[in-house]
Amino acid sequence: MPMPTEERVSQLVAGLVERRGFDLEGVDISTAGKHVDAQARVKVIVDSDAASDLDTIAGLSTELSEALDSAGDFGETPYLLEVTTPGIDRPLTVDRHWRRAQGRKVRIKLRAGASSPDPKSSDKFEARVGVLTDDTVALVLGGKNKPHRVTIPLADIAEAVVQVEFNPPGGRELELAGGVAPGRPRPGQEEAVDPTADVRGTTEVPDEPTESVAASDFLQVARNNTASDSPTEGIVE
Repeated sequence: MPMPTEERVSQLVAGLVERRGFDLEGVDISTAGKHVDAQARVKVIVDSDAASDLDTIAGLSTELSEALDSAGDFGETPYLLEVTTPGIDRPLTVDRHWRRAQGRKVRIKLRAGASSPDPKSSDKFEARVGVLTDDTVALVLGGKNKPHRVTIPLADIAEAVVQVEFNPPGGRELELAGGVAPGRPRPGQEEAVDPTADVRGTTEVPDEPTESVAASDFLQVARNNTASDSPTEGIVE
């Protein structure tokens, strides 16, 4: 039996994800190896305005697993379901991404023919995301030394990717950006502030009860659906 497509899985899980207060950011299906019985890996990426704790992600993972089992699209094919939040270095493609990235540094590429907001900049530059208003977004240029705010139409931006930061921004720089989006970690302090930055709730098609093991920054819940006498284990990657 062929595996369902990513579009089909998206259709199966979208309603439940939305009812639990999340946005479905994507579904990725891959197979480990070329063997006919190779296990499939199904990654469901979700996000929300509010901060998501480990228990919430793990609970959503269990509910999505039950929904996929009930649909039966995988048949006898073993699969591993991973529910995860987006990585820090995510591309910004829709309004909610920009809103949630407020206070973050981004690498921006302008569309062809668009005017740069800074005469000294080319069509590629780094800026800190400010407040999103209708079809424009405020950007803070100049870094810590000479921060200043400009406004640019979203339509002028061809690509924007959040940058990983190892040091906190300057106070004035962050002030001009309007602060960090509620529920989001302060730039440069992700590990200390946001334990859900790499949250993963992982569930295989179950034959047995699940045990879970929590780490400081992510959680996996695993179940074994193959014929085996060994007990089911919680796995921390």
